[in-house]
Amino acid sequence: MQVTETKLKGCFILEPTKFGDQRGYFFESFNARTFNTLTGTDTYFVQDNQSFSTKGVLRGLHAQAGEYAQAKLVRVLQGRVVDVAVDVRPGSETFGQHVAVELSAENNLQLFVPRGFLHGFVVLSEEATFFYKCDNFYNKESECGVKFDDPTLAIDWILPQHDLLISEKDAILPSFKEVFG
Repeated sequence: MQVTETKLKGCFILEPTKFGDQRGYFFESFNARTFNTLTGTDTYFVQDNQSFSTKGVLRGLHAQAGEYAQAKLVRVLQGRVVDVAVDVRPGSETFGQHVAVELSAENNLQLFVPRGFLHGFVVLSEEATFFYKCDNFYNKESECGVKFDDPTLAIDWILPQHDLLISEKDAILPSFKEVFG
């Protein structure tokens, strides 16, 4: 497995070593010992989540606050998405900055989003199955988020805004400045 740290400290792109022949392929998608060694973290995942979405669905930007903050290891099992992580760690040198990575069933890339980050993705293919591991259990009361099109963040979601499908809940999220000053 190859691990590359993004411009946001602690946020990593993981590329598995893939073995293939005439029968197909095999790769190890997760190994706790390898993951923690290569990322320099001590992450213990406790929950797996999966979602299915169609082209243009944008989910985000979300996080959980306080003691229920979550680190996530995200990947795409079917289709193609642009996955975004935004650093909202107080005092971070990259506070308010983001990374966007294309994740697909073809490239098998994964993104490790540490605690203290907003997270979201948009589906670029006709359909996508999105899978992620969390290091903390979901807690509805600790949900927080920022509107996907906040001009302070200037995220390029690739698709035109009129083609995006946003939930009512995500459409009314506050601005970055309202949440983080």
